[in-house]
Amino acid sequence: MPSMTTSRSTNWMRSAQLASALCAVVLLNACSSGAGGTDVTIGSGQSADPVTLDFPVFYVKRPVPDAEAAVMSDARRLRPFEIGADLYMRARAAVSAPEINLTADITEDLGDVRDLDVSYDGQKVLFAMRARFIEDADEEDQPTWDIWEYDAAARQLRRVMTSDIEAEKGHDIMPHYLPDGRIVFSSTRQDISRGLLLDEGKPQFAAQDEDNREPAFVLHVMDADGRNIHQISFNQSHDLDPAVLADGRIVFTRWEHHSDDNQFDLYTVRPDGSELQLLYGAHSHATGTIDPQSAAPSVVQFMKPRPLPDGRTLALVRPFDGSTDEGGDLVLIDTANYVDNTTSAPFSAGLAGPAQTRALPTDVRTIEGPSPGGRYRAAFPLFDGTGRLLVSWSQCRLIEAGRITPCTSERLDDPDAMEAAPLYGLYVYDVRDNTQLPIVTPQEGFMFTEVAAGSQRTLPPVLLDRTAGVDYDAALQSENVGVLHIRSVYDIDGVDRAVGGIASMRNPANAATYLDENRPRFLRIEKAVSQPDDDVRDVPNTAFGPQGRGRGMREILGYAPIEPDGSVKVKVPANVALSISILDANGRRLSGSLGVQHLNWLQLQTGEARECNGCHAPGGQSPRAHGRPGLTTSVNAGAPSTGSPFLNTHPALFADSGETMAEVRNRVMCGGACALNADPAFFDYWPANPAQATPIADACYSTAATMQTSPADLTQTTACRTGLPPAVIPTSSDCTTRWSARCRITIHYERHIHPLWSLDRTQDTDGDSIIDVDQTCTSCHAPVNALNQAAVAAGDLDLSDGPSEDEPDHFNAYRELLFADRGQFVNAMGQLEDECIETQTNPDTNVVTCVRFRSVPASMSANGARASARFFDTLEGRRVVSTDHRGFMSASELRLLAEWLDIGAQYYNDPFAAPEN
Repeated sequence: MPSMTTSRSTNWMRSAQLASALCAVVLLNACSSGAGGTDVTIGSGQSADPVTLDFPVFYVKRPVPDAEAAVMSDARRLRPFEIGADLYMRARAAVSAPEINLTADITEDLGDVRDLDVSYDGQKVLFAMRARFIEDADEEDQPTWDIWEYDAAARQLRRVMTSDIEAEKGHDIMPHYLPDGRIVFSSTRQDISRGLLLDEGKPQFAAQDEDNREPAFVLHVMDADGRNIHQISFNQSHDLDPAVLADGRIVFTRWEHHSDDNQFDLYTVRPDGSELQLLYGAHSHATGTIDPQSAAPSVVQFMKPRPLPDGRTLALVRPFDGSTDEGGDLVLIDTANYVDNTTSAPFSAGLAGPAQTRALPTDVRTIEGPSPGGRYRAAFPLFDGTGRLLVSWSQCRLIEAGRITPCTSERLDDPDAMEAAPLYGLYVYDVRDNTQLPIVTPQEGFMFTEVAAGSQRTLPPVLLDRTAGVDYDAALQSENVGVLHIRSVYDIDGVDRAVGGIASMRNPANAATYLDENRPRFLRIEKAVSQPDDDVRDVPNTAFGPQGRGRGMREILGYAPIEPDGSVKVKVPANVALSISILDANGRRLSGSLGVQHLNWLQLQTGEARECNGCHAPGGQSPRAHGRPGLTTSVNAGAPSTGSPFLNTHPALFADSGETMAEVRNRVMCGGACALNADPAFFDYWPANPAQATPIADACYSTAATMQTSPADLTQTTACRTGLPPAVIPTSSDCTTRWSARCRITIHYERHIHPLWSLDRTQDTDGDSIIDVDQTCTSCHAPVNALNQAAVAAGDLDLSDGPSEDEPDHFNAYRELLFADRGQFVNAMGQLEDECIETQTNPDTNVVTCVRFRSVPASMSANGARASARFFDTLEGRRVVSTDHRGFMSASELRLLAEWLDIGAQYYNDPFAAPEN
């Protein structure tokens, strides 16, 4: 049975062949847009000017792609060069108005054009263009996508970036005018991110998206003359289709692809890159057409958002893939009152939704197969008070008896109905009488895929960029940091989840809650490691560990203490995609509602102070609105009064009304904001009675590191009690003693983890110069005994050196720790042999075959330290084994192992440390 993709490709190819053979130009005049009934009247394309708009219209006209290319297209792939597209203009939006090809002199019919936007006065149009295709040239030698502008009044076409060198630094697409005359666009140039790579000691390159298919396109802003280019978003995958809301913020589509996500949501950000936040859609993707096979709504993505004068947001919804001819439905989203389709914002409490309504009442389907109401490729509001839209739309057409026919109820009831190739034309849709009238009639063999109107619209307010020394402390700029403040990790979607409540948890006199060993103690800040394309560094899949490339590589930026009320305030690196985890006193990511990883990339601009109430519900419960403020009220009201400490706490830590404990500590002990620490090290300075303090948490990399021990005396510190051998410390010595925004903890298995197994742990306990205790891991966990004879490693766990037979790129110990294995025994020949526990005898040949071997589960899991209980329980005495392992490894060593597992147990966490293919 052919796959869905193959079937659709075959159908469309047949459709194209039939259309070509018939040389048919079919205009379905006055047809219903719905099957068997009319919701929207389609006007005739034969009469002269059924509608005329007194302003120019700009549009993209391109050849219909071949069937295979169309079906295999994907909204997440942005670099394809579809040869033959050009930008056209008609002086009036009328069928009879002559069309002018504005880009022919540059493309010579061998270029590509996309992404139209018109200036607020209607006089200029921005677009992205790839110039003339170079035959036989490799992709890297083809013209890049560049931003161009056409001035209709002056009749001038120009590339915005005049410098060839500057223009060729990356692919630039999806430009949009900002109210101050600057341009926001999406680009692979990643100018700030490339600079950070140099700080990390790596060569500059454009980081690949999280699918590792092409460079990530992220948002940049530049002046109208192409100068002062500045990156404003730091997603690890694409940020697309920016537009400007009525309040001056930018709305755009973000490809959420951190770990378990793979979807297009709507986000907003200020033009300087601050206040990045979700706008809509994290849990609204299963809102497409009901799939007849699953009886469930199909999954759609939110694309091409365009703000409307009434405050709603117009968006195109369609699948990622090309199964719907790259078209979909148009929806109006009440983003002012909803964060998801059926989840209203608190100020709109009581609204049940849906937030999404069809922009046009046609039976448009977002699943593969004929769509009775046709499909849309693009829409542009006219902003003239009428609510009208310019749309790119294709009618529903079928192939029947060798000819193209309109879709009717009877024809669509045929299960073998074959969909014809799309025929996208341009129309004006009028909401007042539900009419859709042509302004550019469709043509067989071509598609009109984008449209924009040269009409005036209201200029939104200008949001000025923040300035150091005026809008924020200039010291934060020199440190290249922002400040993150979480009011309480116990705040889960506006519900106090602290045992006994936050007020009880923060009181040192309440021993049952204050001394709870399982309560959150640390926040870990992580970052993704940017991946180069294969031309820069061809990294093998084996570098990424059990979870493969999908998990990527990770670095740890540092740790911050979680105060007793669950609050955290800390400086974090600016202009970096960040992720956070909540840890226990041992530095291990917690499980349950308080241990859910933040699976969305955060970012702070230099000097930006971001505050959030807390965390979000696990398991996909709405709202999981990662970063959109105002959805809930903080359950941590902070200090009840000014000038006094929290109840039963140290008097030096006096609070101002409403302050969280983190705000108090940062103000008193750090002059406003504390830095991250390379270690999860914590001295409890809160209790007024020191006897009520929690035990010191100390798992430092180096004994040279210190912890602050008193809020009253800022110079009083104590040295860390434990540390690691210098050779396995995965960060610089500078970072262990004084953190900066450039600090990175980068853990590789061979360099930092594997040496722990052979580290000398012998002891002479009675001073007679004879070793009488040997706790070295490989003394027992090796395939030989003390006499160098073959032996089964203790616990069937071989931690010795040497490459694995299963994967030569990995050490054998790595595979033994993280992958299930076969148990072994020493056979009569004195050799190790896989142990069979079930055999089968062939009755004809009497040959005995093993059908089941003894299985040994993995000791560790790349899902994290808590999923690796078999290993840690053994080392900490919670698992009964023949030898008591308590004390065999230090707290610092166990911390290193835990954080490596929590970030994914990668073999390498730097692509330039890994070998090349």
